[in-house]
Amino acid sequence: MKEKIIKHNIPNHVAIIMDGNGRWAKKIGKKRVFGHNNGIKSVNECISSAIEIGVKNITLYVFSMENWKRPKIEVNALMKLLVNSLEKELKNLMENNIKLCAIGNLDSLDTKSKKKLSEVIHKTAKNKKLILTLAISYGSRQELINAFQIISDKVKNNIISKEKIDDKIINEHLYTRNLPNVDLLIRTGGEYRISNFLLWQIAYAELYFTDILWPDFRKEDFFDAIRNYQNRERRFGKIN
Repeated sequence: MKEKIIKHNIPNHVAIIMDGNGRWAKKIGKKRVFGHNNGIKSVNECISSAIEIGVKNITLYVFSMENWKRPKIEVNALMKLLVNSLEKELKNLMENNIKLCAIGNLDSLDTKSKKKLSEVIHKTAKNKKLILTLAISYGSRQELINAFQIISDKVKNNIISKEKIDDKIINEHLYTRNLPNVDLLIRTGGEYRISNFLLWQIAYAELYFTDILWPDFRKEDFFDAIRNYQNRERRFGKIN
């Protein structure tokens, strides 16, 4: 599949909703956490695939605001997995020139997770080949509310004129202010919804849904999504 990819039509920013870990574990009689642990291999395969073909930005939906409502034992296991993965993958991030970023309500993370995340972000800050962004404790509606509140305060204090508010101003107040808009959104697991993920940023993105559960998602599946993207005609409201 990689050989069929058109090199001059690579999406600049790919976002992924990594769905199906729990169902994958349940199918083989394991606890949900087992699925989350096995999903790390899929993350590494996608990152490796992105680097191979020249994708510059990958954003992964790691943990949503709504995920805090899950059983405490699962939330704790996910936070532990985050810390362990960051520790284990730092060497790989450095060797592959990958810059790590994070978006979301990061203040809601426990002290250990926040500290490790900050440490890896700092150590990879000068890397340039790929920007890997983790959406953690993230919700797009919350992101937009936060942006509008800040903009409203600036209007009130005459820092911004309300007549000047446009796409650019709003973009500058989002968590993703330093990232380009999403070109391709991939969701695994067979669900056909966006789940409060990058609602503003995917306004003109191509959407790709697959029944493959996240722990089974491999390089060829990522390349298949890219090929599907390349077979679409992106007109952005215009006529060719």
